[in-house]
Amino acid sequence: MRICICGGGSLGHVCAGVLSAVEGVVLNVLSGQPDRWSDSIMVTDSGGKRFVGHLNKVSEKPEEVVKNQDMILLCVPGFLIEKRLEDIKPYVGGAMVGSVVSSTGFFFFAHRILGIDKKLFGFERAPFISRVEEYGKSANLLGYKKSLRIAIENIEDRMCFQSFMKKCFFAPVTLLENYLEVSLTNSNPILHTGRLYSMFYGREKELFPRKILFYKEWTDDASEILIRMDEEFFQLLDVLGLTKQQRLLDYYESIDAPSLTKKIRSIPAFQSIEAPMCFVGGGWKADFRSRYFTEDFPYGLRWIKELADKYQVKAPMIDKVYFWGLNHIKSFSGHETAE
Repeated sequence: MRICICGGGSLGHVCAGVLSAVEGVVLNVLSGQPDRWSDSIMVTDSGGKRFVGHLNKVSEKPEEVVKNQDMILLCVPGFLIEKRLEDIKPYVGGAMVGSVVSSTGFFFFAHRILGIDKKLFGFERAPFISRVEEYGKSANLLGYKKSLRIAIENIEDRMCFQSFMKKCFFAPVTLLENYLEVSLTNSNPILHTGRLYSMFYGREKELFPRKILFYKEWTDDASEILIRMDEEFFQLLDVLGLTKQQRLLDYYESIDAPSLTKKIRSIPAFQSIEAPMCFVGGGWKADFRSRYFTEDFPYGLRWIKELADKYQVKAPMIDKVYFWGLNHIKSFSGHETAE
């Protein structure tokens, strides 16, 4: 299996390390910083298990690493998906093209750029919780998913694909026929945006004495907002006839806002994750240039908002959070790249 990973962020590192360690896989990486990559990469999970894989070729030129591949996996943030698809389009051929996250517009962009006849797949949620340790050389796999939902289009050998993905990502895989089931998700587009609104609404210019821990210091107010957004999200799913998603309360094994707060605060892999904040003049304030803002609002919550408007689904909490975020994003250019 010839696979090309596109992207050199945290997920790109971990996917490159884990997949290149799978027997029979020959792995390339498309990266904007090829000189910083080693010939091999080591990934260590939270239990101390190590994956050491060999990288066949790393390049910034799509024609050198994308051409003649069996699978191309995008591990890039939402604002780069459209550009990466344009970059690789001449070299895709008959390869399966997928994205580790679909909620930032992957299928919408892929249908327009690559065409509706291409072999496409997209994860509902990122398969791993990942962090780069040393760029191009090592990374940490902080958490696995208990199960994975992947939408596929034009992939004929479903069983082979399903078996291979289970082998690579260490979780049972459910294949979905409708791309909207993974394109519209109550993961980051709602989880991140609702939490950001609860932290910074009315406090946009306030200086904090330290960085807030995004999950470990989760609040009941954040949970209340999340639950309301999730209820509106499911009203949209009902109109669209999509019934296979899990409500956030069910996903986090909770029954109300306080139990949801307790659950989210207790997740081990999330303990050290900080809120997007920057140091300014003796304190910390909201960083509206962060990908939490520049991705999860215009490339995540956007699709839910637009479809809710199209199908006349009232979503006042989603509207409030969405427009608040857009109004405070400083710029859609010049923010951090995938690497």
